[in-house]
Order: sequence, then structure tokens, then C-alpha cells
Amino acid sequence: MFEKQIKIPEPEEIKAASPMPAALAKIKEERDRLVADVITGASDKMLIIVGPCSAHAEDPVLDYVERLGKLNDEVKDKLVLVPRIYTNKPRTKGVGYKGMFSQPDPKKGEDILKGIYAIRDLNIRAISNSGLTAADEMLYPENYNYVDDLLSYVAVGARSCENQLHRLVSSGVDVAVGVKNPMGGSVTVMLNSIYAAQSGQIFKFNGWQVKTNGNPLAHGILRGAVDAYGNDIPNFHYETVMQTADGYAKSGLKNPAVIIDANHSNSGKQCRQQIRICEEVMQNRLYDGDFKKIVKGFMIESFIEEGNQKDDIVYGKSITDPCLGWEDTRRLILDIAAKV
Repeated sequence: MFEKQIKIPEPEEIKAASPMPAALAKIKEERDRLVADVITGASDKMLIIVGPCSAHAEDPVLDYVERLGKLNDEVKDKLVLVPRIYTNKPRTKGVGYKGMFSQPDPKKGEDILKGIYAIRDLNIRAISNSGLTAADEMLYPENYNYVDDLLSYVAVGARSCENQLHRLVSSGVDVAVGVKNPMGGSVTVMLNSIYAAQSGQIFKFNGWQVKTNGNPLAHGILRGAVDAYGNDIPNFHYETVMQTADGYAKSGLKNPAVIIDANHSNSGKQCRQQIRICEEVMQNRLYDGDFKKIVKGFMIESFIEEGNQKDDIVYGKSITDPCLGWEDTRRLILDIAAKV
């Protein structure tokens, strides 16, 4: 039984009430191009998708993104920095904090309408203050149109990559979509998901029959895997990446590209291990031109303060997965830029 609570307006109504300013829309257009050029190989820069595991509070997220904007000025010749403003949080057991979209105040219950306005305001302010457009996870495909005018990168998570609707909606997204390998680690499943996203589709979406032309910017994210006993299995090492490159070559997919997720099962959620992982990947890029050609960047979980906390007490500290602190993040990004 479903109990109706609040009628949520259509995306067009929300956007009219909370519009993206024209000047910021121009910034997004340029940022979309920068990201696309990395994925297609038109640019030799690396893509760094970096920021909190989840954006649970506006002030520290804006503080973080403004710092990232200043750092971007130092590395923009080598890197394209995309802040993670993740407003949806998947829950393994289906309960707990679900992200700003559902809970704009993590200490209170769900208020989705308020959450939609909160994330639009957060993204608009972030672009205005930093000049950077963000990435978010498309956890619920039917919600994507509420933020599609704000984002320059969309991720499909490990639990979602096999879902048909995620694949179909990704085929109509106008920006780069990173598809993670599933929890079991199958690269074949990931490549099949990318194939679906790159293909034109016809399907029912938000009350309409819609047609898409396919998204050539859909690509893979290697985030590690989990075995039947709950043990983490990294997949950022040279051998796995090159097997993925071979799978790309056999699939006929457009724009072969891999992003390495330095956290999650690659690090065992040990946030400081992200430094070592990025270092190893950069060394492999220097060692092998084919490895360098397919590895286009990193996804890094980072916030102002290292680690995580149960309650929102420490400013700029994650309330979900542990994150690398700002000073280590800054050094890591500068180090990556020096090795591109």
C-alpha cells in the first residue's frame, strides 16, 4: 500500500521556480565540453572527480568546492576537476541517511520537495562561487530531469549498472556518464551497460514514450568488487585495466575510457589508501602508452576533514564513508598533475 503524502511538481515547474542563470549556463556548456574532450581523447588532460562521499550540509560543501575552484586554477592545463556534489546516497540495507535529495536535513525525516530545491540551490551557488560544475550519482533515474541542467558528469553506481532503466536513461543524458562495474566485479556486465547507454533507445519515461540517440560519452568506472564472503577485490591494477581495454577493443564501443575509483572496494574504504592507488595508476600510465590511453582519470572521495563521523558534529567531515582530508587531497591532485 502506498500512502500519498506530497505532490511533487514536474521538473519544468521546479526549474522555472529555481532557474539556472544564463551566465552560469554558459559556464556549464564550456565545462561539459572540457569533460567530453577528455573522454573522447580530444584532450590529453585527466578527469578528476573529487569530493565528499555525500553532500549532507551546504556550507562545508560550498567551502570545499571553492577551495577546489582555486586549486583548479593551478592545474587546469593538466586536469579537469569536477567536484562531487552527491545528493543521493545508496544504502546497502535500504535504511539510513539517503542524501540531500530525500533529506535536506540529515537529522530529520524525508522532505523530497524541499530537498529538490536545496540541491538546485547548492549546485547553482557552487558554480557561481567556484566556476566548477559538479558530478552526481543518478541513483533514481526518474529524478534526473530535476538537475540535468546543472551537472557536467553523471555516475551510475555498482548496484544500478545492471538496471534496465538506468541504462536506458543514460542513453539520453547529454553529458558524460560513468558506469561502475557491478558489486560482483564483472567487466563484461559493465561493458554491456555501456553498450546499452551508447545505443539509441525507445522506452517509457516519466509518463512519455521517449526516443534517445545514445550517449557516446558513456564509459566505465572500475571501483573494485566484493566476493561472496564480503571481501574487497581491487581492480585498479595493471592487469585488470588492460583486460578491460581488451574488452573495449572487442566490443566496438565508442571512446574507450576508464575512470579509476580510488575508494570503495579498491581501497577497502580506507581513505588514505587512495593516495597509494593513484600513485600506482600514474606509474602505470608512465610505463605503458596503451594503459595511459584508456585510463582517463580518477574518482576520489575527499572532504575538508579526514575520516567520517556518525553525527554531523565536525564541520566538513563525512557522515557516510570515510574521506581523504583537504591538505592530502590538494597534495595528491598537484602530484597527479605533475605526472600527466
